[in-house]
Amino acid sequence: MPATAKLVRQRRIKRHRRLRNRVVGTPERPRLSVFRSSANVYAQIIDDSHGHTLVAASSLEEGAAAGSKSEQARKVGELVADRAKTAGIGKVVFDRGGFLYHGRVKAVADGARANGLEF
Repeated sequence: MPATAKLVRQRRIKRHRRLRNRVVGTPERPRLSVFRSSANVYAQIIDDSHGHTLVAASSLEEGAAAGSKSEQARKVGELVADRAKTAGIGKVVFDRGGFLYHGRVKAVADGARANGLEF
């Protein structure tokens, strides 16, 4: 990994650790965690008190694999919100994973909100 890529990753992890000091998922209000790689987007709803992933979705799935990266991210948000409804989850806390809240991370949040997930 080039030195600049390593530095960027280290800074993102540092931001994520700071963020995780404030954002905690509970059984009543689990955490919606977003990870954005260069090619794909992943979203999980996590109950931190038990350390379990309750619901997950990614842009690798058939329902979200078409369109631009931002369109895929929005579909991932919609998928995770639909699965959360099925699992009986209505409210979550949003964990942007140390990424800036714009672009694909914002698209995941917008897609989840559009399908009824509250945060």
